[in-house]
Amino acid sequence: MLPARSRMSASADFQSVMRRGVKSGRATVIVYIKQTGAAECIAGFAVSKAVGGAVIRNRVKRRLRAIMAEELPGLPAGSAVVIRALPCSAQVDYVKLRRDVSEALVTAQRKAALV
Repeated sequence: MLPARSRMSASADFQSVMRRGVKSGRATVIVYIKQTGAAECIAGFAVSKAVGGAVIRNRVKRRLRAIMAEELPGLPAGSAVVIRALPCSAQVDYVKLRRDVSEALVTAQRKAALV
């Protein structure tokens, strides 16, 4: 599980990463990444009502948190990541969602020259 200190919660943080960060999309998610200069990496999740009802949205968020708990240690220090779930993220299995997030993270890092 993603530790609470690694989760993004402030609206301003989400806006900053989504507006000034680099993005990369896949069929199920869009990943935004930005260097913050902080010591640790943080992640935030945007799952709108277009994804589904509350139960479905919460399941997607739980899956994304589990995926990012594994991915965050491999990111450069000070990375801020926002993952926006697209409506089809509710219909895919965990393996497909994980693959999409991983591929989008690699592409976004490459675009931002963080690798």
